[in-house]
Amino acid sequence: MSKISAADVKKLRDMTGAGMMDCKKALNEAEGDFDKAVEILRKKGEKLSAKRADREATEGAVIAKVSDDKSKGVIVKLSSETDFVAKNDDFVKLAEQFAQIALEQMPADLEGLLKTNFTNGMTIGDKVTEQVGVIGEKIELATFEKLEAEQVAPYIHMGNKAAVLVALNQGGEDAYTAGRDVAMQVAAMHPIAVDKDGVDQTTIDKEIEIGKEQARQEGKPEQIIEKIAMGKLNKFFKDNTLLNQQFVKDNKKSVAEYLNSVSKGLSVTAFKHVTLG
Repeated sequence: MSKISAADVKKLRDMTGAGMMDCKKALNEAEGDFDKAVEILRKKGEKLSAKRADREATEGAVIAKVSDDKSKGVIVKLSSETDFVAKNDDFVKLAEQFAQIALEQMPADLEGLLKTNFTNGMTIGDKVTEQVGVIGEKIELATFEKLEAEQVAPYIHMGNKAAVLVALNQGGEDAYTAGRDVAMQVAAMHPIAVDKDGVDQTTIDKEIEIGKEQARQEGKPEQIIEKIAMGKLNKFFKDNTLLNQQFVKDNKKSVAEYLNSVSKGLSVTAFKHVTLG
């Protein structure tokens, strides 16, 4: 068996981020072969990942990135079990690396992103599994969202707790600045759709029934209950759809009115909002 030096252990630790003792054991088992040692550490991660599969990874980092020409953007959420790990600079850097690869490759979905090359033949999925062994708790690349439009504006909430992408129908610096404002609106106000046309019929039916039941409990005459319920539905749309919400920076305007005041016809065509938990 080849003699494992402290320098070898440090080299493997620098390569993988794993603990010194784990690196020493892996090198001993691999008889000094670094590639085999990395594979051993990854397998340890796979075992640990399976062992911790029932644990909840509700902390982590949510990262949004847009391309240089602002025509496309992505959000990735890298989850962890603890806030301690989520705040680690290396963990956040890894999430940012995943986001950059996602932006460059624009895979079809999360499954495709996990299969995308990270480095030297190692996929992003492999890297996540490796980090389970390195960090010692459940790590999961939980979410991948993307948008392409005339212009995409991003926003990352303080501490990487949430991220938003807003797709706009116009380019230009003024539109981009407005898009950033609207992305912050999304983070603060949690709209469920861009406008009422984006609200699914199940939600609409439920809100109508709630409105009717509330009217009946208030003793309203049966012949006007439908009208009252529709009024409550319109209030629901105003409170919960982005373009109809009051703009948080100027509540005398709706978001739609604010955007139109920046540039005639400027509007949001889609948005993505990802949060921890």
